[in-house]
This record gives sequence, structure tokens and C-alpha cells, in this order.
Amino acid sequence: MTVPRASSPDAGIPAFRRFNRLYTRVIGTLDEGLLRTSFSLAEARVIYELAVDREPSAARIAQALGMDPGYLSRILARFRRAGLVRRRPAKRDHRRAELFLTAKGRRTFQRLDTLSDRQARGILGGLAPSERTQLIQAMNTIEGILGKDTAAPTAYVLRAHRPGDMGWVVHREGALYAEEYGWDGTFEALVARIVADFVDHFDPRRERCWIAEADGQPVGHVFLVRHPERKNTAKLRLLLVERPARGKGLGRLLVSECIRFARACGYRKITLWTQSMLLPAIRIYRDAGFRLVKEEPHRSFGADLIGQTWELDLAGDGGVASVSGGNTIQQK
Repeated sequence: MTVPRASSPDAGIPAFRRFNRLYTRVIGTLDEGLLRTSFSLAEARVIYELAVDREPSAARIAQALGMDPGYLSRILARFRRAGLVRRRPAKRDHRRAELFLTAKGRRTFQRLDTLSDRQARGILGGLAPSERTQLIQAMNTIEGILGKDTAAPTAYVLRAHRPGDMGWVVHREGALYAEEYGWDGTFEALVARIVADFVDHFDPRRERCWIAEADGQPVGHVFLVRHPERKNTAKLRLLLVERPARGKGLGRLLVSECIRFARACGYRKITLWTQSMLLPAIRIYRDAGFRLVKEEPHRSFGADLIGQTWELDLAGDGGVASVSGGNTIQQK
């Protein structure tokens, strides 16, 4: 299927509405009762918030769900009459009312939670493994774009490469740079040569690839390899962060891991080659202590570019960037 470019908001309206119609049908939101229960989707969401919020109140639930307070008040009144919810003075401020699920309410939540898991398992179980991966990746992308302001901090995992990763690296580099900058297939061919050379001549004592994951899915990568001609010099290559993971400090973390590893290996310098219009990456390099040492125009990847060489002297006080925005990082 050909995916049209959404050059304006109006261009994407038909696809947006078509997806909504499909998804509401698949998960049954148009049924009289959600998951064949007596509860509507809105009521089930309120029960979920009551179960997971440590200090639930009407104001907090309305804010979390973006729900009209009057509508929420009517739902809560029905729940109280049904014996699902009660009110009590808040622990920290006795002037404020706090809500909690009764034993009947907790049983209701557990039933809805089990039915939701069963529905998800049924949908995902009917897909091939590759289709499941594509679907979850697409869902993560939608969540990352539409939930920027409300999403909880993401837990990133950095790990070493394993079989299958190199194909993903080539695919994402080729696809992303074609989509965002219009580069042609010769760039993907260059990336394929870089990763093939990395695998063929990999020296784990002095070279490394980091794969960044979120929710079990790869969202970024970077390589540090020996310079083929300069002793005690490493090359930083193929830094990439997927769009949903950008702006959260992940690119800075990947570069800082390269710097730490290079220092531990005894390298005295790191060099890299990039293009002048890749401004977010250049800001990361500059903030980490790299300096521009060479710049020249060239014609590559079907575009007129200005190539730049940046270097970091590891004998100096090169900066080590940190991750912002409350995201947590694990090493594997």
C-alpha cells in the first residue's frame, strides 16, 4: 500500500477517519457494553483510574481522562448507587474527598482487566510474529506522537547488538533519511557496507554498537569503531534516534556512551563525519565537546551536501551528556 505524504492537515483527514472507524470496530467500542459487559467505554476507563491512581479524586480523574466534570460526576453517582465506589477524607487534606473502590468495585475492575487482556491476546494471537511486531511499533509511534504532553517518562534500555540488529539498522537508516531528507538508495548502500565491515572485523575490546530500546522495541543506535588509518583514534558512526524517541536526551546518551567507552579503551581522539543540515545531531556533538575541523561541499546520496568532520580530544575535558525529561536508562 502506498502511504501518501500528509503535506497539510486536510490531506490526512480521510486516512485518520478510516483508521478510527476500523479501530473502534476491532476493539468493540461501538457495542452497547464494552467487552460484553454492562459498562460503557467511559465507565470502564473511570474504573481503571480508580484502581490504579494512589489518591484518586474526581478532579484527578477528570484531568487524566480529559473528561467533562459534569459527565464524570454522573458516572461516579451511578457507581456509588451500585456499591462500586465510596468517598472518604483525603489522607493529606481532610477537607478534600478521596474516592476508592469497594470490594465489589475491585472485583469489577479485575473482571474488566481480565477481559481486556483476553481481547488483546485474541487479536495479537491471530497475527504472525512479524505482524505483531509491526502493529506494536505502529501503536508505540501513535502513542509517542499524540501523547507527548501526557506520556509517562520512558524507560530506555541500552544493549549490545545481536543477530538481526544489523538488518534493522540498514533498513531504518535508509528509510528515515529517504523520508526526511530525500536521500537516495546509495546512502542505504553505504550503511550496508559500514555494518558489514563492522560485523566482519568486529573487535569487542575496542569497538561497540549500542541498540536503544523502549518497551522492547529498538528506537535508536550508534557505533564506535577503530579508525582504519589513525592510531588511537575511534570513529563515531550511524547515530540515529527514531522520531517518537527524540527530544528526550536519548541521542545525547548514545554519544556519551561512545565517549565513555572510548576513554576506557584508551583512545585519544574520536572523529565523525556528518552533514551540515543535520542540526540536532550537530548540537549533540558540539555539546559533548566535539569541534568542527573540516568542512567541504560534495554531491552524494542524490543531494548537494556540505560534509563536516568533527573531532573530540579525549585528553581534554570533553563533556558527558545526560538524559533529560525524567527518562530512565538501563544497561544490558
